[in-house]
Amino acid sequence: MLYGRATELAAITKTVAEACAHRRSGALVIRGEAGIGKSALLDRVADLSAEMSPETRVLRATGVQAEATLAFAGLHQLVWPVRDHFDRLPPSQAGALREAFGSGAAHGHDLFLIGLAVLTLLADLAEKGPVVCLVDDAHWLDRATAEALPFVARRLAAEGVVMIFAAREDEGFAASGLPEIALSRLGPEDARALLAERGGRPLSPAVRDRIVAASAGNPLALIEFGAAQLEEPRALGRPAVTDRVLASFQGQIGRLSERARLMLLILAAEARGHLPTVLGAATALGVGLEDLEEAEKAGLVRIAGRVTGTAAVFRHPLILAAAYQGVPLARRVAVHEALAATATDPDCRARHRAAAAVAPDESVAAELDGAALRARAKCGLAEAARLYEQAAELTPAPAARSRRLAGAAELALRAGDTHRAAELAGRAAVLDGDPVDRARAALVNATVEFEHGDPLAAARLLLDPAHHPGSPGGAVPADRGTPAVPDGAQAMARAAATYAWFAGDAPSIRAASALSPADPLVRALTCLVDDDYAAGLPLLADLLTRDDTDWMHRVHAAVILGADDVAQELAAAETERCRRLGLAGRLPRVLHQLAQAQLLNGLRRDAEATAAEGIAIAADTGQHRRIGRINTTLARIAAMEGNEARLRELTEHRPDAGGVPAECGLSLLDLGMGRHRPSLERLERAWLGPGRHTTVLMAAVPDQVEAAVRLGEPERAAQPLARFRTWAQAGGQSWARAVALRCRALVDDDGDLYAQAVRLHEQGGRPFERARTELLYGEWLRRARRRSEARVPLRSALRVFERLGATPWTDRARAELKATGESLMPAEATAADLLDRLTPQELQVVRLAVEGRSSREIAAQLFLSPRTVEYHLYKAYPKLGVSSRRELALLRPRIVSA
Repeated sequence: MLYGRATELAAITKTVAEACAHRRSGALVIRGEAGIGKSALLDRVADLSAEMSPETRVLRATGVQAEATLAFAGLHQLVWPVRDHFDRLPPSQAGALREAFGSGAAHGHDLFLIGLAVLTLLADLAEKGPVVCLVDDAHWLDRATAEALPFVARRLAAEGVVMIFAAREDEGFAASGLPEIALSRLGPEDARALLAERGGRPLSPAVRDRIVAASAGNPLALIEFGAAQLEEPRALGRPAVTDRVLASFQGQIGRLSERARLMLLILAAEARGHLPTVLGAATALGVGLEDLEEAEKAGLVRIAGRVTGTAAVFRHPLILAAAYQGVPLARRVAVHEALAATATDPDCRARHRAAAAVAPDESVAAELDGAALRARAKCGLAEAARLYEQAAELTPAPAARSRRLAGAAELALRAGDTHRAAELAGRAAVLDGDPVDRARAALVNATVEFEHGDPLAAARLLLDPAHHPGSPGGAVPADRGTPAVPDGAQAMARAAATYAWFAGDAPSIRAASALSPADPLVRALTCLVDDDYAAGLPLLADLLTRDDTDWMHRVHAAVILGADDVAQELAAAETERCRRLGLAGRLPRVLHQLAQAQLLNGLRRDAEATAAEGIAIAADTGQHRRIGRINTTLARIAAMEGNEARLRELTEHRPDAGGVPAECGLSLLDLGMGRHRPSLERLERAWLGPGRHTTVLMAAVPDQVEAAVRLGEPERAAQPLARFRTWAQAGGQSWARAVALRCRALVDDDGDLYAQAVRLHEQGGRPFERARTELLYGEWLRRARRRSEARVPLRSALRVFERLGATPWTDRARAELKATGESLMPAEATAADLLDRLTPQELQVVRLAVEGRSSREIAAQLFLSPRTVEYHLYKAYPKLGVSSRRELALLRPRIVSA
């Protein structure tokens, strides 16, 4: 009987029932203090699941504090019973899962490919009946499992899988985005009922009431205090409930024999319940399995079957703590030494040797290094970081300690823990370490600063001479003005210049050029901040052709050049690579670039779908600041659509989506709505700020020109226009040269320049800008009373504006066409209209389906289960007027061309 849990049990029962009856998946996190009844609730869920459907498969795992540095230890518990299904997974997923468990070749798979493998595995199992996954003590899961399982839970939809996690309050299991249930303490009536059922011999009303009051409604406290039959009020004490229960367990342990207490200490120090290791250490210390019998009879431990065989486990984690705490240090050290001597697993041996160390010891640190390398090979980046940190703490030599801390910082950063990465890098930086390690630490700190929204601080950190490899202490050679910087200089200079570019800080870009003067990217950015486009832009164009240049730098070069087709091609290829390898952690950044390029190339719906996927995966992988950056693309769409409320929602009070991009978006919105003065003033302020060299502001110059001309003050845009014309000519992009001609035509009111611009636009690039040129040309022709000629560019502009959903611009084009005397009929249904009926995820699924991809292939690409892919297709078919994949294939020409 569960007392006081009717509401919580009803919510959980509903979730399980939906999976059993309708194949709807669900996930919950049960939170509460120690002893509040989380485990009992999970046990009841397991029973309910079997009662609802005999075909239900229940998988269970329990977080173990001692296994926090063993990557995927928790996941191993959960799915090991169904390991015979691994062979049915796609090869890349099966390989990643085996690698995580140490039974496959180490290829350094992405953590979230392992999550995708688990998602596919659970979905496959659910084909034969509901699957319920119960994870207890989730706050003690290893970091890799604690990230992979919520990633799976957030992506469940139509599989018939339920995942329920039980965790203590505020103790290291975030699981953001999952619904939660908080377990409260029991009321007096429920507490008395539980005490009567589980509290031992009958108690007098007075003692019962004292126990109820002392336990404060905590079920475990009620049971333990009742079982102890506490008669004296002072015996209950005044500490917190958890401390009272811990003291009660310590009292029970204290009444055992010394040999039984030693066996409990060995079991607590080993912590995993692995009997062979426990018994090996026990033999060395002169005790044996028979000495556990006393504790077993007292209900403190039990022998149970676990994933890898028979195990000895404590009835409650607080009993483990009671058995370990309060024991003299010398005795704990002796136990850990014995465990290390008998351990067959090298990771366990390293853990026990570290626990036994009372002073720095290089041999122990080296063993922890080996454990860190093994964790890293299994994608356990956070676990590897913790092991490197522990190794550093046991390292005698400052230089080696600095190297290990720098390695820990790099891995913590890759694991997404930026705060921890910065703390570790800071500790590495103050040690008298190798200059290369100082540089590694500086790169970590700079990346953290950039990710936290301060690109200027990031750039200046890398430009600090004290951090340069090859310049110990920051000393500058007497014959040079800059430090001697060999191999690491290029990486630091590129990073510093890139961060400074985003900050709009020209001096820092020039300083980066002094650090690595031969680097083409750094030289290009230096030229651009000095407005030397003729020298800088060709350097970027050359970077696009070089295979030895990092993908991100090539995309950055393409964006600055305005080479949108190249940027989209690069981003699409990298997206495909990330999907193929399951690199979900990298995808948000790549999808951000792809969405930007798609929008500029006129693929609004694709850009929306790409951005939506990027945001979802960023949330799944903990990259919350990346969400704000991806929102800049959605903000641009809102500006084109004239959706002011949406635009402000995406930009206001969001530092990652603010700044120059936000001002440019608001300026475009104002321009489209006919609010020319605020549009112009926004851009003028932006040009006076640090972002004057940014690509987005350069691309907004045509808006500034149009606003100034509409106000009758074209001179206010003369300087930016001159800069834009020079940039367009040096970059060589046809769309940019066409827009430069359009701006001149606006200022000079010259129809011939408009005509030249329209012809140049025919070479391709930025359909929205082409439509704006055609709209202005059509307006000029109408004013010149050349109405029949005006209709041609106006019709073309109208088609593009309608396809892009640019409502203010559509209205202007329709009004102009009507003024030419053309009778406008409602727009015909187009492929874009067809796709507008779909959600972003439905659109992605449909796009891949019409290419002939199977549901399993689509699922692998989009990090979904095959069943969820089928669910999205089922939802999309009626919206598209089809009922099957065969009919969907007939729409391929319209869908692909949209």
